Amino acid sequence: MNKGDHLIWSNHNLNYEDWKEDLEQEYPDLSDDERYERMLEINNGYLDDARADLNIQMSQPILVIADLGLWNGRRHGYREIKSGNIRDCLYSQYDYTTWYVDRLGDLRCDDVHHDGTNHYLYRVFKDGASETQRERLKERLYDGTATRADITRVTRRLGDEIGKVYGWRFPQPARAKVHREMER
Repeated sequence: MNKGDHLIWSNHNLNYEDWKEDLEQEYPDLSDDERYERMLEINNGYLDDARADLNIQMSQPILVIADLGLWNGRRHGYREIKSGNIRDCLYSQYDYTTWYVDRLGDLRCDDVHHDGTNHYLYRVFKDGASETQRERLKERLYDGTATRADITRVTRRLGDEIGKVYGWRFPQPARAKVHREMER
């Protein structure tokens, strides 16, 4: 995460010292090890809360654009979340995960595992995107040749919808600014 990013949930770099005072007050009879386990349980409950908060149904599937850190190097890929529900982005099978919306309004995830770190960008297909455009983008993503322009032509960011839940605002994409000024 960088300055200006908005954290949704993380279990990476949890610091027991940050939780210790509150946990000692709430659970005075537990050992430090038991309170540490309780911290993990509470934090996992916050992920359930985030999923409930972000039960937002989009009109199209969500495209997950992946930069994968594998044992044999970095690879590009993608997958689709067919449900189109933002809450379905908040699942991971790896050790340490952080979901956030970056300063530009893109939902992102950093997934740390034993071989490295996977980075995901979540975008929803635009309503007017044709199947041909979608397939062409997926081919470019798989080949590692997709540009930001390729991605924004066929998809849109999810941060605006997430921002409505948490009160976050993001700068308007350049194209939207130009379009609004032309309407004046």
